[in-house]
Amino acid sequence: MTEHPTSHERRQPSAARPTAPADPRGALLRTPEPPLGSAPLPAQGPLGSPAPAEARSAATGTPAGSHGTPAPSDGHGPAGTPVPAGPEHSQPSAAEPDPHRPRPAPESIPVQPQSGAEPPAGPPSGPDRRTGQGTAPAGPMPMRRDGDRLRFVGAATRRIARGIDLDEIVMGLCRATVPTFSDAILVYLRDPLPVGDERPTGPVVLRLRRTDRIPEDRDTDGFLLPSLQPEPDIGVTAELCQVRPGGALNEVLRGVRPVFADAPAARAALPELIGEELTVPGGQRAILAPLRGRRRVIGAALFLRRPDREAFESDDLLVAAQLATHSALGIDKAVLYGREAYIADELQRTMLPETLPRPTGVRLASRYLPAAETARVGGDWYDAIPLPGSRVALVVGDVMGHSMTSAAIMGQLRTTAQTLAGLDLPPQEVLHHLDEQAQRLGTDRMATCLYAVYDPVAHRITIANAGHPPPVLLHLGGRAEVLRVPPGAPIGVGGVDFEAVELDAPAGATLLLYTDGLVESRLRDVWTGIEQLREKLAATAQLTGADHPPPLEALCDEVLDMLGPGDRDDDIALLAARFDGIAPSDVAYWHLDPEDAAPGRARRLARRALSRWGLEELSDSVELLVSEVVTNAVRYTSRPVTLRLLRTDVLRCEVGDDVPQLPRLRQARATDEGGRGLYLVNKMARRWGATRLSTGKVVWFELNRG
Repeated sequence: MTEHPTSHERRQPSAARPTAPADPRGALLRTPEPPLGSAPLPAQGPLGSPAPAEARSAATGTPAGSHGTPAPSDGHGPAGTPVPAGPEHSQPSAAEPDPHRPRPAPESIPVQPQSGAEPPAGPPSGPDRRTGQGTAPAGPMPMRRDGDRLRFVGAATRRIARGIDLDEIVMGLCRATVPTFSDAILVYLRDPLPVGDERPTGPVVLRLRRTDRIPEDRDTDGFLLPSLQPEPDIGVTAELCQVRPGGALNEVLRGVRPVFADAPAARAALPELIGEELTVPGGQRAILAPLRGRRRVIGAALFLRRPDREAFESDDLLVAAQLATHSALGIDKAVLYGREAYIADELQRTMLPETLPRPTGVRLASRYLPAAETARVGGDWYDAIPLPGSRVALVVGDVMGHSMTSAAIMGQLRTTAQTLAGLDLPPQEVLHHLDEQAQRLGTDRMATCLYAVYDPVAHRITIANAGHPPPVLLHLGGRAEVLRVPPGAPIGVGGVDFEAVELDAPAGATLLLYTDGLVESRLRDVWTGIEQLREKLAATAQLTGADHPPPLEALCDEVLDMLGPGDRDDDIALLAARFDGIAPSDVAYWHLDPEDAAPGRARRLARRALSRWGLEELSDSVELLVSEVVTNAVRYTSRPVTLRLLRTDVLRCEVGDDVPQLPRLRQARATDEGGRGLYLVNKMARRWGATRLSTGKVVWFELNRG
C-alpha cells in the first residue's frame, strides 16, 4: 500500500501519483488510479456546476485547446499525460491556482437558471481571469451530487418550517422548489382538511391550494406550464377534484411514495387530478408526490419541468418525498394550531358578554384585548347585569394567569356573580359568596373583582372591592377622579370581610372599570399607570368641552391608545358606564296599605301621573294592569306595597311586596274566579318579569309610549 505524503514530506513524482481533485471543504479526495488503457473520468467542478473544459476534453479525446484557447494546467498534460511537478514548496502563480486550496462551494441552494436561457452557440469561454479555471456554459444546472441534494433539502425544509399557518407553509414549499428544483408546482389539499384524529365521513375532495412557476419567456409546445398563474383559479386547471374510491389517483395517494408522470399509475391519475384538458411534459419531467400527514394523506404536490429542461433523476424522487413529508407534517400542525386558536377564541367569546344590555338611565361600552396572539384566552372578564328597580350591576374581574384554566375559572366566577346578582344581594355579600366559590374550586384559585350597583333614580352608586384597581370617575366638567374604595383582599384568600361604600353618581359622569393589564406592565407600576389613565381621561374630556362628555366608544379607544409597545403583558378588560340617570320629574312613587281599597287607589294615582306626563292614551291599559298586579300583592302581604312609575323611552311600572314567592303564569280554567291577572299582563305588556329581593320581590311590566 502506497502512502500519500503530506505537504511536509517529500513529494512523490507526478507520474506515480496523479493530483486528486479537491474536496469543497479544502481536503484532498484520494481517488484511485484509473486502469491502464482506460480514459480518465471527467473531473468534477464545484457542486452543481458542469465539469471543467479540460476534463470534458480528456473524456472525449478532444484537445483542450482545440478552440484556440490554451487549457489551464492542473498537473496533467493532454489525454491525461502527467507533467512534472514543480518545486516542493513553490508558491502557485496568479494564473495557475493551487489545486490544494480550491475556493469552497457556497452552502446555499443551487439555483436553477431560467428555462428560457439557451446555452450560447460556439466554443466554451476561456479561463476566468480571477480563478484561472474554465467557465461553464449557460444552461440548466442540475444537482449532480448527493451533497447538492442534501443542501437543497436542508435549506428547503428550513424554509418550510418557518411557516406557522397553512398559507405560509404552502408558500414556503412553492418558493423553495421553484426554480431550484422544478419549473412549476401545483399543491392540492383536502377540502376540508381533517383535524387531529377526526375521521371524515364524506368523499375525499382535493382543492388546488396554490401554484407557482418561473416567469414564462418562450413557447413550451402547449404544455401545462404557460397557463399557470399565482392565483388558485388558473385558467382551465381543475380547482376541485373528487378522488374516486378504487381509482388511479386513489391508488397513487395510498402508495404515499412519489412517482414519475410516465409511470402507469401516474398516467391514469394525472387526468383525474388536473383535468382532461391539460397535459404535462413527457418523460420524467413531472413528479406526483402525495402529502401524508401524521395519520392520513392530506393532499398532493405536482412538480413540473419544461420539455427543454433536463428530466428528473431517480434520486429526485427522494428529494420530492422529503419535501412532501415536511410540508404535510407542517400543514398538519398548522391545522391543529388553527383549531386550538379557534377553540380559544370561541371559549373566550362565550365567557364574555356577546352584547351589553341597555338598562334605563345608563349607557355602556366595553373592550377586551388578549395578552398576545398566542395566548388568546385569559382570566379577565366584565359584565353588566340589570337589576330590579331599573338598577344595573357593573362587574369587572381578573383571574390569576391567562390560560385555558384561568378562562374556565373566570367562567365559573362570572356565572356565580350573575346568579348572586339575580338575588339582589348587596355588593359586599356578592364578593363574600364569590370568595367561597373560589375556595371550593381550589386552594390556589385567586382573583380580583370589583362589583358596583348603580341606581339611576337615586343617582348613587354602591361599590365593593376585592383587591382590584380602583375605578376612575370622569365628571361632566372634565375632572377625572380616582375613587377612594377600600381595596379589600383578593377572592380566594378566605376569612376576610368586604366593605362597600356609597358614592354620588351625577348625571353626565362616566365610570371606568378596568383590569390591571391596562395600567401595569414591566415598564411602569400600577399607581403610575392609574395616574396616566386619569390624565388621559381628563385630556380627552377637554376635546369636547365642559358641557359635553366625550362619546363613549371613542373614549374607550382613546384609553387603549395610551398603551405603548411594552405595555401588553396581560389581557385587558374595560367597561365604561355613562350615567344619564332618571330625572325626579319622570318618577312617581307611592306606598299602599295592604287593604281592599288599595287597587282602586293605585288606579287613581296612576291616572294622575299619566295625565301629568301627557300619556293619557295609556291610561286604560295601565289602570287595568296595575289593578291586577296590586290585587295579587295585597292578597298575600302584611306590609305596605310599593308602586312606582318610571317615564323613560318606555313606561315602566313596578309593584313590590315582602313575599319572596315569585308569581307563575298559568292557564286558568273556565270555572276559576281568578288566575287571569298575569295572563292579561303577558298579553298586553311589552315585556314583564318578577325578581326576588332580599326583602321580598318586585313584579314589573313595560308599555310602549305612543
